[in-house]
Amino acid sequence: MEQNIEKLKYPIGNIKFPEIVSKELLEEWILDLENLPTNLIELVKDLSAEQLEEPYRPGGWTVRQLIHHIADSHHHSYTRFKWALSEDKPLIKAYEEKDWSELFDAKTAPIKLSLHYLSALHAKLVYLLRGLSSDDLKKSYMHPEGNVEVTVLENIYKYAWHSNHHYAHIKGLVDRKGW
Repeated sequence: MEQNIEKLKYPIGNIKFPEIVSKELLEEWILDLENLPTNLIELVKDLSAEQLEEPYRPGGWTVRQLIHHIADSHHHSYTRFKWALSEDKPLIKAYEEKDWSELFDAKTAPIKLSLHYLSALHAKLVYLLRGLSSDDLKKSYMHPEGNVEVTVLENIYKYAWHSNHHYAHIKGLVDRKGW
């Protein structure tokens, strides 16, 4: 049972930044970011209000909360990219994602709000990322939890992984339920 819950929590495996990143791998990550809004819209477009209230795993967020979480998280990520690119190793502000997922909007707002937002946000993000130089990819920010330095390149990977991770949560639920 515990192994099954772990697979439901991490359907694509745990996050692990590769030691070597080719230009092709970087482009794959950027494509993942570019494709997330369309793929997510296609995946959830026919879900009913009742299905949106289904948790993707026991004890997990509902599909609605998950979609709003993706938009909130990627909003923060976009800002982190901008800070890293325009300031010298800025200290970012973390946010309490679990608390955000309990807010009124995350639990009740129509998912189209976050889906439309993700479409616009990812279009801007991908445009930005495709214009970065190799020096830009080395720029970084400091995350206050553990005082960890995160490069722009690492952040691209983190959010490509995050996109695929949460997409797989919803896809797994849809497949298991036969929706």
